Amino acid sequence: MARLTLTDVRKSFGKTEVIHGVDIDIAEGEFIVIVGPSGCGKSTLLRMVAGLEQITSGEVRIDGEVVNAKEPMDRDIAMVFQNYALYPHMSIFDNMAYGLKIAKLPRAEIEERVATAAKLLQLEPYLARKPRELSGGQRQRVAMGRAIVRKPAVFLFDEPLSNLDAKLRVQMRLEIKALQRELGVTSLYVTHDQVEAMTLADRMIVMNDGVADQIGRPLEVYANPQTAFVAGFIGSPPTNFLDGALVEGTEAGARVGIRPEHLRLVNQGRLPATVAYTEALGAETLVHCRIADGTQITLRQEAAQPIPPEGQALEIDWDDSDAMLFDAEGRRI
Repeated sequence: MARLTLTDVRKSFGKTEVIHGVDIDIAEGEFIVIVGPSGCGKSTLLRMVAGLEQITSGEVRIDGEVVNAKEPMDRDIAMVFQNYALYPHMSIFDNMAYGLKIAKLPRAEIEERVATAAKLLQLEPYLARKPRELSGGQRQRVAMGRAIVRKPAVFLFDEPLSNLDAKLRVQMRLEIKALQRELGVTSLYVTHDQVEAMTLADRMIVMNDGVADQIGRPLEVYANPQTAFVAGFIGSPPTNFLDGALVEGTEAGARVGIRPEHLRLVNQGRLPATVAYTEALGAETLVHCRIADGTQITLRQEAAQPIPPEGQALEIDWDDSDAMLFDAEGRRI
């Protein structure tokens, strides 16, 4: 295990700055998820920690040692990518053992490390097979096994589940979480999937256009977003945003954010609306409405509640304590 520290880490391509100074101190054994939309800089940040991208300014420290100038192979890290990057002509055993052979470890130690990782990952029956004989989930386990056998100080995951189907993604993220807990290795994990981030992270870094908008524990970030971007990105369905003029005393230019589960349909409320369409999802129903200015508002209600028909005029209400206020720049008021 190792402590990982990023101090004012920045990245520029020419005169264009793409990472605008990220600071975080990651404790030994902590699982940090970097989450954000495509193009926000999350993979670039991970690649700078890995040594695959040069750091323009700032410092990356692993166990107190500045590694900015170190080659990736000298940083005591292991990476898992979304495309597995397995050698198709090698057996699963040889794929997992390859890095150890290059490092010239004794044969007995290589066999012991591979056997231990294979047992952890339930790959023991497949060690003699080739990657083409395995499913996508099994191949991703092999990629993780190849990282585990190195016994690194830090694991780096770059969207490792992106190529898997939805059901397998759920299964694999539970396995990754359990595995990381068992191994206790400090981990940095990149994903665009906010549900994945919420379920995996000890803490998350929410990236927005190269800026770490918020760093915190998943439920803290969800309950207390510090920017309108975070409020809109974390949570599904996303937060509804309304003109601040709807709330008495709100300063000019402010916006009000209200999560779908905090809205309710009533006979007399503060916001007239019309039902546009509904989504019955089993345990819950999403009711999508439009208000006078054309803004779409989404409500989440339990399945037992009656589903209003499309086109019905109704009114929406909420408790003021559930409203989140943001200024014109998107910062929490």
